[in-house]
Amino acid sequence: MELLSISVDSHFVHKMWQDYELTKMVEGGVPFPMLSDGPGNIGRVYGVYDEDAGVEMRGRFIIDPDGVIQAIEILTPPVGRNVEELIRQVKAFQHVRETKGEEATPSGWQPGKPTLSPGPDLVGKVWEAWKVEEAF
Repeated sequence: MELLSISVDSHFVHKMWQDYELTKMVEGGVPFPMLSDGPGNIGRVYGVYDEDAGVEMRGRFIIDPDGVIQAIEILTPPVGRNVEELIRQVKAFQHVRETKGEEATPSGWQPGKPTLSPGPDLVGKVWEAWKVEEAF
């Protein structure tokens, strides 16, 4: 898995953000590269660049090893993101990939918790196969 952060901010702004903010929120700062997309080219490709404001909305894209987007979340700047949910989703996508789609992960799934076996027998019976108390 590779994690990247990309924004229209310069690498100087990223350094300041890392040194004066992120290191106070995450011990050692964020452990992944923060890349600059000054002209907003990457943001335009992913549909998160705001031409009028010259900024990118907060977009999160989970892209599998084949280059296929598996999940998208786009938030307006005043709304924060949930890092734990991002990590949970990445682990869920990895699990589904490792099982070649023979197991599905229900909402809130965590590694080691029960999975579902997709197929016609599951249709209309997810509630029977997945007990909420088992998942959390």
